[in-house]
Amino acid sequence: MTLKRLLLIGLTLLSIMLSGLSLFASWQKPQFQSRLELYQTNIVLQAQTWQPEDRNDESFLAIREAIVGDKPLESATKQYQQARESVQTNLDKAENKLAKLRAQDLTAITPPKPLPNDPLDTKTSLQEQQQQLEKSVHKLQKLRDELDLRLGILQVQQGETATALKTWSQVQKPSQTDFKEVAQVLTGLWSDPPQLLPNAQPLIQENLEGWFRSTALIQLYQLQQRQDVLVNIQTAQQAAAIDAVWKLALIAAIPSLTAFIGLILLVALVIQLFLKGRESILAQNAQKPWSTPWNVEIILQVFVLGFFLMGQLFIPELLTILPISRASDNVRVQAFSVLVSYLLVALGAFSVLYFSIRRYFPLPEDWFRFRFFSNWFLWGLGGYCTALPIVVIVSLINQKLWNGQGGSNPLLQLALESKDNVALGIFFFTAGIAAPFFEEFLFRGFLLPSLTRYLPVWGSVLVSSLLFAAAHLSLSEILPLTALGIVLGIVYTRSRNLLAPMLLHSLWNSGTLLSLFLLGSSNN
Repeated sequence: MTLKRLLLIGLTLLSIMLSGLSLFASWQKPQFQSRLELYQTNIVLQAQTWQPEDRNDESFLAIREAIVGDKPLESATKQYQQARESVQTNLDKAENKLAKLRAQDLTAITPPKPLPNDPLDTKTSLQEQQQQLEKSVHKLQKLRDELDLRLGILQVQQGETATALKTWSQVQKPSQTDFKEVAQVLTGLWSDPPQLLPNAQPLIQENLEGWFRSTALIQLYQLQQRQDVLVNIQTAQQAAAIDAVWKLALIAAIPSLTAFIGLILLVALVIQLFLKGRESILAQNAQKPWSTPWNVEIILQVFVLGFFLMGQLFIPELLTILPISRASDNVRVQAFSVLVSYLLVALGAFSVLYFSIRRYFPLPEDWFRFRFFSNWFLWGLGGYCTALPIVVIVSLINQKLWNGQGGSNPLLQLALESKDNVALGIFFFTAGIAAPFFEEFLFRGFLLPSLTRYLPVWGSVLVSSLLFAAAHLSLSEILPLTALGIVLGIVYTRSRNLLAPMLLHSLWNSGTLLSLFLLGSSNN
């Protein structure tokens, strides 16, 4: 066995270990879907305040019910109660871990006999872990108290004033968060008799958002008998409600229509496959492998060295030298940092790919093909429509399996909470253009065809899809991304044109970011 092979085996094992650790770490992180559902609940609450001039208009009532549901307040309360329970469970776990670490720290500070030349600084390691857990505990406490503030407002709007006062009293207990004064303000607003605190308005405006803010302010202004301000905020609430209705219609109607078209298209393709067999569209190139001149060592070299280690080891170390901080509070800096790191990983991977296969130039037919004058647009658009119902069904099953855990792509959270148009533009370029080009070139353009040297085409599609999903380093996303990867692989193997899966991938990422932008803008 040559030195090169030994080195490649070692790097492969290192890559598997690093990826496994990252996937295991994601297991204890909450899914982004849980937070996304709360954002959608908030926009529904805004939309349900929409009132026309004729409040007895049956057609309006039917439209509003179709958009926001039959009982939006009850549904929102249930959603917030589930979120609160989940946060409390995670908080209890974090506090237990912190208590155990503090006990270990006491033992480490006064050991019975210090060991000379001990290479491990146990005290420092325990302190670092303790600091990280303290931050997590504080963050979870703050989130729990924020949920309690909102949950109380939902309860009081349903006539459950006593329950709401009890909910807010939990926030007023000794706590490390900043919501104690807000809870006192809300308690005063709905007490009998009311108790108005002098700083009520700024506290509500600074700590509540959307429907929760306007509801609390309306209660405040009614008690203060400030009719002019009350009229203004009620007018603003109606404008926000109409805006929320349009956004909900876009968020729900466009994907639903696309999924419906995709379902019809999928059924039609399956029927055609049964009727026409090898002459059907799905059977086109289905069993035709690529002529692959290189062996498995080149495949491992490109993916282990050029992708996994480049993204998990080399580029992160390089970024520590560059004057760019991903931990910055500036969302533009965060967006730019994500883009730079992504481009550097892509540049590194393309460099390794080029130097690995250049001795095989010119490549056989069908390798890395970009044919602009073909039906790639129909393949990409049709693939997107059919992928939507498939991935949605898999995601619903997946959510039940993981019960809100398993982590998610951090870019989604940044895009959802961003209020900066420049940052959003950078996110759209990263996810809608850079990611589809890079990932499709590598996974569908190189990996899938290379695997056909050892596997049938369907097996290559499946394996490349699994690796594509695992590369996102989030356990909860493996099943949905594998399903998406299979559709991407089928589109590429049938069309033999990289533009088709790149378009599908771009539409998928852009649609996701557009929905996040609409949800985030309504909540912000």
